[in-house]
Amino acid sequence: MLTIHDEEVRAIEDRAQEMRRDLIKMLTHAGSGHSAGPLDLAEIFATLYFHVMSYKRTMPNWKHRDRLYLSCGHVVPIQYVAMAHAGFFPKKELMSLRRYGTRLQGHPEYGVLPGIENTSGPLGNGSSQSCGAAYALRMNKSRSHVYCILSDGELEEGITWESAMFAGKEKLHNMTWIIDRNNIQIDGPTEVVMPLEGLRAKFEAFNFHVMEIDGHNVREIVDAIGQGHAVTEKPTVIIAHTIPGKGVDFMEYDYHWHGKPPNPQEARAALAQLRTLDGKIDSECN
Repeated sequence: MLTIHDEEVRAIEDRAQEMRRDLIKMLTHAGSGHSAGPLDLAEIFATLYFHVMSYKRTMPNWKHRDRLYLSCGHVVPIQYVAMAHAGFFPKKELMSLRRYGTRLQGHPEYGVLPGIENTSGPLGNGSSQSCGAAYALRMNKSRSHVYCILSDGELEEGITWESAMFAGKEKLHNMTWIIDRNNIQIDGPTEVVMPLEGLRAKFEAFNFHVMEIDGHNVREIVDAIGQGHAVTEKPTVIIAHTIPGKGVDFMEYDYHWHGKPPNPQEARAALAQLRTLDGKIDSECN
C-alpha cells in the first residue's frame, strides 16, 4: 500500500505550483497550446513522477519501469514540465515547446523524447495502447504498472469503451486509468456537448474497480492509486474531479481556455496569482 507523509504532501503541492508557473511561461513563449487541462493536472503529474512511479531518468527504457501513457495528448506540456523537473532533460528546453525541430512537440511522439511512452493525438488511442502494454507486461510476468491519463471529453470516443471492454474481460489489474474529470472540452461543457454521467456505473459494468477523488488533493491521489494496486482481479479507474485552469482565476471553469495559451499580459497576471516574483516571465526554464 502506498503511503505519504505530511511533509511529502507539502513538497508535492509546492512542486505542482512550480510546474504551473513553468507551464504558463512555456505556453506564452510558444504562442499556441492548451492551458486549462495542463493546469488542472499539475498535482496528478507531480504525484506520479515524484512519489508513485518507478523509473530511472538516466535509463528511460529500463525494463522494470512503470509506464505512463498519455491518451489526451494535448495536455502533454504538463508532462514535459514534470519530466524536466524530474531530470529527464534540462528545464531550459521547455521553452522550445512547439518550435520547429523541437523534441517537445504539441502532441507527444514515441521515440522523439526519451521517457515518452506513446504517440498520441487522436483522442482515445491511449486507452488501447495502455491495455496492450499491460497485457504484454503481465504475460512477461513483469511487476511494472501501467498508468494512463485520459480526458473526460475523449470518453465520447468509441475506442475508449472497446478498450474498457477488453481490460475488464482480461482483468488487467496491473493497469490504472486516471480520468481528468474537468467537465469541459473545446466546444463547451461536456454535459452539454455529450453527457457522460454516470461514469461510475458505466465503468463498473465493464468490470473496473472505480474510485472518485479530488484531483487536486495529493493524499487522495496517493491513497486511490494505492488502493488500486491492491486489487487483483480488475483494472482500476480513478475519476479525478478537477478544476480546469486551476490556480488562475480568469481561466478556471472557462472552456474557452481549453485550447489557447495566455498572451504576455495574461501570463503576467497568471504568474502573479501563482506567486512568482512580480509575475515576471523569466526563470530557469528560459
